[in-house]
Amino acid sequence: MVRDPGAFLMDEPLSNLDAKLRSATRAELIALHRRLGATFVYVTHDQVEAMTMATRIALLNGGRIEQVGTPEELYDRPRSTFVAGFLGSPPMNLFDAEVRPHIDGLRVTAEGIDAALGIDVDSAIDSATSTHVIAGIRPERLRITSDISAIRGQVTMVENLGSEELVHVQIGDAAPTAANRTVVARAPRPAGVRVGDAIGFAVDPTDIHLFDPATGLRLTWQRPPSDVPLGAHATAAVPVP
Repeated sequence: MVRDPGAFLMDEPLSNLDAKLRSATRAELIALHRRLGATFVYVTHDQVEAMTMATRIALLNGGRIEQVGTPEELYDRPRSTFVAGFLGSPPMNLFDAEVRPHIDGLRVTAEGIDAALGIDVDSAIDSATSTHVIAGIRPERLRITSDISAIRGQVTMVENLGSEELVHVQIGDAAPTAANRTVVARAPRPAGVRVGDAIGFAVDPTDIHLFDPATGLRLTWQRPPSDVPLGAHATAAVPVP
């Protein structure tokens, strides 16, 4: 700082501090960065440090850059299942699912899950057409509801975090041979549910993320070209580059 360098290189400078001092020093570094106007290259394994301090994040996976962008871009539009599962505490709920045409548009379905994607399809498309995907939903985007719900299951655990609760729900058949999955919802306290309760969640279509199960890359849906026969690519998806 005395030499007025053009850039500062920091390699996990807060890793050996206790939680209280780490939080205070993080705030001081944010203020210092704003005051100096210099470039800070900051290496960390702590997602809280990355999300709160960075103006841009380069997220690495095995030495390769997985995604570069603002904290909001990485959190709201993760490029892959790795990014989706790395950022967020608890991380994004990820589960195997199928995307199928329905009379009201495309829907993502799995055992205990049937949610609209908000994408219209032609009514003449074969309803048996489906595409295997990995679906993802952030815990804070799940809303507990007593109405018709997109996700249904049984509460297995409730974690009290003070101002909010984490509700763990087993989705699907409770039989030992079933492919059970657990989703976690973040809700204001009290969530009003107990272990053993049957529960339903609503979710906005824009909060459902889709990924390619083979590559883990984010999927975007595109309408087929006008010269493609009806239904030939009704549920075609392409990875985001």
